[in-house]
Amino acid sequence: MSGPLLQIKDVVAYYGDFQALFGVSFEVRPNEVLALIGGNGAGKTTCLRVISGLLRPRSGTVHFEGQDITRTPPDVIVDLGIAHVPEGRQLFPEMTVEENLYLGSQLRRARAHRPQNLERMYALFPRLGERRRQLAGTLSGGEQQMVAISRALMSEPKLLMLDEPSLGLSPKLTEQTLAAVREIAKSLTVMIVEQKVMEGLEISDRGYVIEHGKLVKEGGAAQLIADPSIREAYLGL
Repeated sequence: MSGPLLQIKDVVAYYGDFQALFGVSFEVRPNEVLALIGGNGAGKTTCLRVISGLLRPRSGTVHFEGQDITRTPPDVIVDLGIAHVPEGRQLFPEMTVEENLYLGSQLRRARAHRPQNLERMYALFPRLGERRRQLAGTLSGGEQQMVAISRALMSEPKLLMLDEPSLGLSPKLTEQTLAAVREIAKSLTVMIVEQKVMEGLEISDRGYVIEHGKLVKEGGAAQLIADPSIREAYLGL
């Protein structure tokens, strides 16, 4: 397609009386990895919640593949091809790894390819293949993140949104998880929200910096990594 895959324009969002976003505008282009970076409470997660229909903006619009989805219900947004992996994973702990993955493939288009997609997930994350019969609640944090990402991929999305995929993971597991994200991005568009700024930018093509609910900077990932103000603000350099 020509033009952006996703376009957010002048979005204002509140939680009750608290204003979380102040006229945010950005776009995600087809076949890229886009990083949304910023400190804790900056508004990154709110952006994802607005896109996936979990939070209605007070004003502004969200377009996906040229279609206005600003007031579209979350289940329809999933059907259109947007998968959201929330912070905290939100698995079903009393269900096995494979049962959790099955839940991701309830859409008609995905059900037909369920066996092939399961094998793809086990190839991407071999640990899950070994743990397929294990209850999700008994897995390590890193393994649970693999399940959460795989469950989202089972819906065959066009856009995968990841909220803090490295949260609570060791440096080694963070590296493995983000390497898998880069591999995933060879076949679909990825938007990643990440507090580990350098790690998030290193696997991305472009990035936006959000502070206090406003976008303050954008650019190519290499450009942002080299930016002195970002290195000082987020890396302590």
